[in-house]
Amino acid sequence: MGAARTRATGGRRGLPWLVLGLWVVLLAVAGPFAAKLTDVQQNRATDYLPASADSTRVARLQDRLPGGESTDLVLVYHRAGGLTAADRATAGRQVAAVAHRHTLTTAPRAVPSADGTTLMYPVTSNEPGTDEKKRDAFVDDVRRAAHGQDGLTVEVGGPAALSTDASGVYASLGGPLLYTTVAVVAILLILIYRSPLLWLVPLVVAGVADFLARVAAYGLHQAFGTTVSGQSAGIMTILVFGAGTDYALLLVSRYREELRRHERPYDAMRAALRGCGPAVLASSGTVAAGLLCLLAADLNSSRGMGPLGTVGVLCALAAMLTLLPAVLVLLGRRVFWPLVPSYGSTPKERRSLFAAMGSSAGRRPLTVLGLGAVLLGALALGALNLPGPVKQLDTFIDRPDSVAAMDTLAKAFPERSAQPIEILTPANRADATLAAAERTRGVASAQEGRTGKGWTEISVTASAPPQSAAETATIKALRHRLDGSYVGGPSTQQLDLEDTSARDRLVVVPLVLLSVLLILIVLLRSLVAPLMLVAAVVAVWGAALGVGGLVFGPLFGLHGADPGLGLLSFVFLVALGVDYGIFLMHRMREETLRGAEPATAALTALRTTGGVIASAGLVLAATFAVLTDMGLVPLVELGFVIAVGVLLDTFLVRTYLVTSASVALGRWVWWPGRLSGAPAGGRERVPEPVA
Repeated sequence: MGAARTRATGGRRGLPWLVLGLWVVLLAVAGPFAAKLTDVQQNRATDYLPASADSTRVARLQDRLPGGESTDLVLVYHRAGGLTAADRATAGRQVAAVAHRHTLTTAPRAVPSADGTTLMYPVTSNEPGTDEKKRDAFVDDVRRAAHGQDGLTVEVGGPAALSTDASGVYASLGGPLLYTTVAVVAILLILIYRSPLLWLVPLVVAGVADFLARVAAYGLHQAFGTTVSGQSAGIMTILVFGAGTDYALLLVSRYREELRRHERPYDAMRAALRGCGPAVLASSGTVAAGLLCLLAADLNSSRGMGPLGTVGVLCALAAMLTLLPAVLVLLGRRVFWPLVPSYGSTPKERRSLFAAMGSSAGRRPLTVLGLGAVLLGALALGALNLPGPVKQLDTFIDRPDSVAAMDTLAKAFPERSAQPIEILTPANRADATLAAAERTRGVASAQEGRTGKGWTEISVTASAPPQSAAETATIKALRHRLDGSYVGGPSTQQLDLEDTSARDRLVVVPLVLLSVLLILIVLLRSLVAPLMLVAAVVAVWGAALGVGGLVFGPLFGLHGADPGLGLLSFVFLVALGVDYGIFLMHRMREETLRGAEPATAALTALRTTGGVIASAGLVLAATFAVLTDMGLVPLVELGFVIAVGVLLDTFLVRTYLVTSASVALGRWVWWPGRLSGAPAGGRERVPEPVA
C-alpha cells in the first residue's frame, strides 16, 4: 500500500515536469520557423483580392509581359510661389540620376501644371518585379535621390510608393503591437490578481502560445498556401493574448477555489481542469468554428485570417490547458502570495457587485430587458452614420509622403488623375480597344504599352481624381464597353475590394450564425437558450458598429470605413461573445440540474461567474483596443468596434439582458430539453461547477 502511494505521489510530481520538458523540446524544434512568418507576409492589394477579380487578373497578366510587373512612381516637385528655372534644373538632374541608377521602362518626361507651381515626373520600372522587398528598396532609393531644397518640396507618390508606405506600417506592427499588448495584459493581470508573481505566469504562457502560433501559421502557408498579411498576423497575436488570458483567468479562478478543498496542488489542479475544462474547450471550439467560416470568403485576406485566427486560439488553448497547469503546480501555493489560499480555509465574504446587478435584473426582468433592447437598438442606429468606403489615400492615420504627393497632384492637376487605370486586352484587338477606351466618357488620354504572351497593356488616364464617383463611373463604363479585356489598377482594386466584401458578408454571416447556433444547441441541449445567446451577440455587433458610426468621423476624423469592417467585426464579436454566454449558461444549467428554480439558477450563475467574465472581458477588450494605436484606418476601426462590442457584451448583455431574459423565460429557456419540464433533480448526473 505504501509503495503504491509512493509511486502515485512520484507520478503526480513527475507529470508537471514531463509536460514542461515536452514544451521546451517543442519550442526548441519549432523555434527557427517563427521568425519566417514575417518573410511570407503579402500586403499588396492584389494579394487581398480573389483570383477572379478583374484587377487581380490584370496584375497577373502584367507579370507575364516583358519585364514583368511594373513599379509605378510619380516624382512631384512643387513650390507654392511658382517653380523657378533652378527648380526645373534640379528636378532634371535628380530624375536623370534615378534613370542612371535604375532600369526604367521609358525615359521620364516632365508634365508641368497649368499654374506653374508643380512639375510631375512619372517613373516606371520593371526592375523590382513582384518582390516586395525589392520594390521597397527601389522606392526608398528614389526618395533618397529626389529631395527638396531652399523651399522646393519633393514628394514621391504613385501606387508603388503607397504600397511601400503601407508595408512599412504593417512591418512596424510586429514589435509595437506585441509590446503594447503584453504591457496592457500585464497591467490588467496585476490589478486582477494583486500578486507580484501570479500575473507573470499566464503572461509568459501566452507569449509561448503566440510563438507557437507563428510557427503554425508559417506551416499553414507552406503547406496550403494560406495568405498571410500584416493585418491577419497582428490579429492572430491579439487573439492569442486575449483568448489565452481569458482561459487562464477561468482556470486560475477555479484552481484557487480548489486549493482550499485539496491539500496537494496537483489534486487541486486536476479538479480545476475537470470543472472548467469542458467550458474552455467548448468556448474555444465555438471561436474556432466561427473563424473557420471565413474560409468561405472570396477575399484572400479574410479567407487567410480564418485559419490564422483558429491557429492562434488553438495554440492558446493548448498552452493554457497543459503548460499553465504544469507551471502553477510546480510553483505551488506560494505563487498566489500574498493572498495564499490555504487548505481548509474559506474565502472572505464580500459584497458582490454582480449579485447586486443580478438582483436588480431579477426583480423586474421584463423592464430591464426592454430598456436594454431599446438602448442597443438606439446605438445600432448610429451605423447609418458610418462613412462611405475608405479611399486608398485615407487609409493612413499619419499621412506619409506618398499621400502628400497625391494631394499635391490633385490640386495642381484638377483636369486629370495622377493614378493610371490599367487595361489588358488581347493583342489582336489592341487597336480597337485603344480607340474604344479613348472614346469612353471620362477618359483624358490612353496610351498603348507593352505586348507579350498574346496580351497588350493600355494605360488610361481619367479626367477625375482617384476613387471619386466620376472615376468610378469611368471604370464601370470601360468594363462595360471593353468586353473580353480586363480593367485594373489601384482604383479598380479598391472597387473590387468593396464588391467582394459585400459578397462575402452575404455568404459568411449566415454560416457563422448557423455553426455557432448548432454548437450551442449541442452544448446546452436546448433551442431557446442558444437562440437567445445568438440574438444577444448580433445585437451587440449592431450596437458596436453604431458607436463606431457616431465617433469615426466626428471624433476620430476618419474619412471612410474599411469595406471588410462589417464582416470581420461580426465574426469576431459573435465568436468571442458567445464565449461568455457559454460560461454563464453552462453554470446556469448546472444550478438547474441541482434543483434550483430558474430565477435562482440565473442569479447564482451571474454571481459565481460574473467576476471572471468581467475580468476576461476587460482583458479581451483591452487587447483589441491596442489596434486603435496602429497607423492604418482598417486596424483602428476594427480594434475600436470589437473593444466596444466586448465591453457592451460583458457589462450590459451578459449581466443584465441574458440574466433578465432567463428569469423571464423560466424553464422555457431550456426548451425543448428535459430541463424545460419538471425539476431536474436526479435526472442527470450533476457535473462539476464551471467557476
